[in-house]
Amino acid sequence: MPARPAAQESLHIALEILKRIPRHGKTTARELHAQLAAMGLERSLRRIQSLLKFLCQHYDIECDDSSKPHGFCWKPQAGLAAHSLNPSESLLLAMAGQQMKYLLPVRMRRSLVGLFDAAEDRLRRWPEETRQARSWLGKTRTISTSQPLLPPDIDEAVFQAVGDALYADHWLDIDYSNVAGKRSRKRVMPLGLVQQGVRMFLVARFEGHADARTLTLHRFHSATDTGLPFTRPADFDLERFDTEGQFGFVRGNRIDLVFRIRRIAGQHLLETPLSLSQKHEPCEGGDWLRIRAQVVRTLQLEQWLRGFGRMVVVEEPPEMVDAVSDSAN
Repeated sequence: MPARPAAQESLHIALEILKRIPRHGKTTARELHAQLAAMGLERSLRRIQSLLKFLCQHYDIECDDSSKPHGFCWKPQAGLAAHSLNPSESLLLAMAGQQMKYLLPVRMRRSLVGLFDAAEDRLRRWPEETRQARSWLGKTRTISTSQPLLPPDIDEAVFQAVGDALYADHWLDIDYSNVAGKRSRKRVMPLGLVQQGVRMFLVARFEGHADARTLTLHRFHSATDTGLPFTRPADFDLERFDTEGQFGFVRGNRIDLVFRIRRIAGQHLLETPLSLSQKHEPCEGGDWLRIRAQVVRTLQLEQWLRGFGRMVVVEEPPEMVDAVSDSAN
């Protein structure tokens, strides 16, 4: 009986290794060791190497020992349960791997690399069985509502430290440059990670302050997880922080916005309103709509209104009338 837990543990680790062995390309014992450690399975490298040797003897796994480190992959004819994802599961994992790349903690993402690879391999390798699932990847696309931009470079070590500290509620030491180029070293309380378009933001509170700030991740020169825990503030909610307009480029007050827009340009606002308080009415013979909504004033809102040119006339409040009309002039 005492041997049973050890046997179950070995089986668990062996199954996790099987999931992460690729069909195309090769992985090494050290890579598998790092992936397992990322998901909390801390075992010695020698233990992983021993399990790989056992798996090669009993399963269709090939060991390339022509060079060091040795590489491991499934043999072409292999058809093991480790790769028995059905088309729906393969599609879900493939899409998740593409869309959630930067929204998973680095350690967690690394632990899932084998599953993402297995899903994409399944879609490629079994064309008849997964034809419709594969075609779905070409039938959907996420597009930007603004000018497409290339993503900035984010240091992998920075991203890992930020993700680890955010995941564990640890204070984070950062070396950061603001938009004006001023560089400073601070200790911050990480509260949220947000992707806006191609940019990533850390929402954080500076030590000694009670207000939350947004820090652009690609402007970090370094980041260190201190390992020092903090109690997450009960008064902070990331969803509320977003809906209050904090990612609208600049902070602003909530305003009662009133504007007229040509129906041909504003019809979509009847289907996708600016806020829950929005009301509308036809005007000028029905060719125009008058929109009333309570929103947060941001630079993003001003730019959006300006983008309609002569098809929008802002009526209230006065400061928005001036901001939009001055730009038009």
